[in-house]
Amino acid sequence: MRGVRFLGNRKCEVIDYPEESPGQNEVLIKLRSSGICGSDLHGYRSDPSEGRVTKMRPGHEPCGEVVELGPGVTAVDVGARIMQHHYLGCGKCRYCERGWTQLCPVTEKRLYYGGTAHGGHGEYMVVHENTCIPMPDEITFDEGAYLACGATTAFQALKRLNVSGRDVLAVFGAGPVGLAATMLGAEMGAQVIAVDISPERLNMAEQAGAWRTVDNSDGSAVQQIKDLTGGEGAEASLEAVGRHETRVATVEATRIFGRACLVGEGGTVTYEATPHIIHRHLDLLGSWTFSTFVLAEAAEFVVRRGIDLGSLITEQVDVEDVPTAYEEFDRGKPGKLVISFG
Repeated sequence: MRGVRFLGNRKCEVIDYPEESPGQNEVLIKLRSSGICGSDLHGYRSDPSEGRVTKMRPGHEPCGEVVELGPGVTAVDVGARIMQHHYLGCGKCRYCERGWTQLCPVTEKRLYYGGTAHGGHGEYMVVHENTCIPMPDEITFDEGAYLACGATTAFQALKRLNVSGRDVLAVFGAGPVGLAATMLGAEMGAQVIAVDISPERLNMAEQAGAWRTVDNSDGSAVQQIKDLTGGEGAEASLEAVGRHETRVATVEATRIFGRACLVGEGGTVTYEATPHIIHRHLDLLGSWTFSTFVLAEAAEFVVRRGIDLGSLITEQVDVEDVPTAYEEFDRGKPGKLVISFG
């Protein structure tokens, strides 16, 4: 079975992995699509000397078909089209029961497919039946892979922000998560201001439904957003970059009594509590991925609204071409990249 292995220092290779068989309550998935996500770059860029390069196959945006059932499986059937929720917990705690398996406190039971367990950057993968989310027929496998992390991460953050037609929504970062937030936020009725430093990404954001775009190359995004909103700022803001500067700008671009949500991971940020938060009555939120139930909800939303999520997918690559695709993605190639297995 062909699959990807990260080597660290911005290198990866395609190798032969041993064939796998499903165990108790597990299924074997034939991958049809596997998304490349910004958080994959942490492993891709890691220094091997620091011991941070996992031996597990990467890929936490898997989408495909169930081809074999292990003993005791009752939740899915052979032939089912599924999006795979890339976390597994104990199955018994209050978080697992609500579909938030990534929050499971029983650490020895917690798995992260694509990190602590083999992920979707290969032709097949074995997963627990409870991680398989049925995919509507109207959604393509590539769109399902996008929903399996990036697009639904954006959807959950928009739910946290309670975005509606009353809002101007500022989205900082027009990568795959930010583009999805722009498209979905516009469909929820918001006037979206997309912020980035790449003209190509801003052009994609405009095509995705942004009301206005802001080039932040000179660091003037906050003032530009205020100029577009009568000096008040956006009612809601979403940060999908994970940098100190954009996290501060996200808060400063949000109006009094507004809501700001941090999504981009890594790094640090320092806020001045009184002027940034307290005296502005600001709701500062965090949003980390989504539950199994929200993944299904996001797919239903896309189908019901006829959202063309596939228009944000700019490249489909064969598994053998993944090393080149990661080089391009690492350099900031716009849009969503997926590995297509046919």
